[in-house]
Amino acid sequence: MTQRGVAHCRTMNPVTESEHYFSARPSSAATDRVVEFTAGGVDLRLDASAGVFSSSRLDPGTAVLLRKAPLPSGDGEYLDLGCGYGPITVTLARVSTGRVTAVDVNDRALELVRRNADSNDVGDRVTAVLPDEAPKDRVYDEIWSNPPIRIGKDALHVLLLEWLPRLAHGGVAWLVVARHKGADSLASWLGTHGFTAVKHASQKGYRVLRVTRAADRASEDPHS
Repeated sequence: MTQRGVAHCRTMNPVTESEHYFSARPSSAATDRVVEFTAGGVDLRLDASAGVFSSSRLDPGTAVLLRKAPLPSGDGEYLDLGCGYGPITVTLARVSTGRVTAVDVNDRALELVRRNADSNDVGDRVTAVLPDEAPKDRVYDEIWSNPPIRIGKDALHVLLLEWLPRLAHGGVAWLVVARHKGADSLASWLGTHGFTAVKHASQKGYRVLRVTRAADRASEDPHS
């Protein structure tokens, strides 16, 4: 098995991935792939396919996020925003006893998440849905995301302002963003929109941001 946080991929039918990973219905033929990696001391083997984000390997940013952010261990409601084929989703479900909601706009990705959850014996605690299918009133103890930077800054801001307010009181979001793709400016922007974003860790050009509600911090300050 590979070293922790490093993925090895066996590609069964290699193809060129020309589609953006945020296509709702990829037009390329589904091509079976297997991605293997270790996270939180758990060995994982996941199915992937063409037309899904980083289907040939564990994305380096995701690897940094799973290596550097503290993985949950107990009960809770967790969200994987932009789940792809499910490396974060399945990891969270395997290392904890909580429930994980996996959200993506890509139908093929959601099918893979369901398959991977079942094959890793966590299918009863994983729900994979399109954004509009997620309950509007559900709040999450933790939100995890390797956010889709390629959709553009404005669209990314809209996405985050839609989902980060669903953090439960005292909840935390863990985001990974490449430094050269605006991690520091994103942290500053979040600070102007009701959140506190601090750099938790850095590795291989990526920042892991710990994001909380600014109101939560203020309510804990007896002098506020």
